[in-house]
Amino acid sequence: MRPDTMGRTALAVLPGLSLCVAVTAAASLVQAAEERLVHHPYVEALVIAILAGIAIRSVWEPGPRWRIGIAFSAKQLLEVAVMLLGASISLSALVASGPALLAGIVATVAIALLASYAIGRLLGLPARMSILIACGNAICGNSAIAAVAPVIGASGDDVASSIAFTAILGVLVVLGLPLLIPLLGTTPTEYGVLAGLTVYAVPQVLAATVPVSLVSTQVGTLVKLVRVLMLGPVVLGLSLLASRLRDEPGVPAGARKKLGFFKLVPWFILGFLVLAAARSLGLVPDAALAPLTRVAGILTVIAMAALGLGVDVRVVARVGARVTLAVTASLAVLLLVSIALVRGLGIA
Repeated sequence: MRPDTMGRTALAVLPGLSLCVAVTAAASLVQAAEERLVHHPYVEALVIAILAGIAIRSVWEPGPRWRIGIAFSAKQLLEVAVMLLGASISLSALVASGPALLAGIVATVAIALLASYAIGRLLGLPARMSILIACGNAICGNSAIAAVAPVIGASGDDVASSIAFTAILGVLVVLGLPLLIPLLGTTPTEYGVLAGLTVYAVPQVLAATVPVSLVSTQVGTLVKLVRVLMLGPVVLGLSLLASRLRDEPGVPAGARKKLGFFKLVPWFILGFLVLAAARSLGLVPDAALAPLTRVAGILTVIAMAALGLGVDVRVVARVGARVTLAVTASLAVLLLVSIALVRGLGIA
């Protein structure tokens, strides 16, 4: 690309990108205030950003001057963020967890994915939204939804709906999960496994386990990390299957072209796998891990602000009841499967 063309592109992107950064900064300040007041972000900046974007979009529709930067933030920045997440993945966590627990986590994620997708489709939700809800429920909530969205070509409305309702239930799980300790008679280790399998985000795992015990926190964090590792294989698998979503009724046969490898497996997924392999081989220094993770987190929040700014609230409202029911039912399945796993493994 010529320098003058790059300059014009940058100038075109700047207004919308600046708006998304401003929303991200405000969301980060709210999260920081939460951490000072209650020591844990029950509602993360990622969720705050998308809700703030939706609120702005409901009273003001960005014009053409803003849309280019908003679209850039929602797509390109999100893809870079997904790629950078690969640097935080290491196979050592898989080895440390032990074969029985590892197999149980994989089985739980697989069952939750299939069950959640089936529930969404039975409720009449579109395939893409059903996939987003399934991945968010089974793996790691908002982060999984954000990572999967560009792979399957999900719309901003689908992403916003999935994240909004998943976020609400995620907070309820954090608040309600400790109530199961006396009901189920769980040990600290059992509770840690249960929290790691059911709570959506890593900070929320800490919020659910720190008040219980140090053992619960350590076990819950480890199980949650292994569960997050499932995001890589799931995203890769979806990228290979994504072309089937194009084979929908009403699409002309001539438009259903076979795609090459680099279309089926997007560049950022390849980058994700390369960084994950480099991390596992010790080629990514520990000193670089925190900055890379931080940059990925910031870019993800900016992308979520952009998605919120592109959401038509009326579209979300039309599917609200079905999405709420799908997320709730999916979470119930995940909780039941997780309890069965804890009991079945006989963890002390």
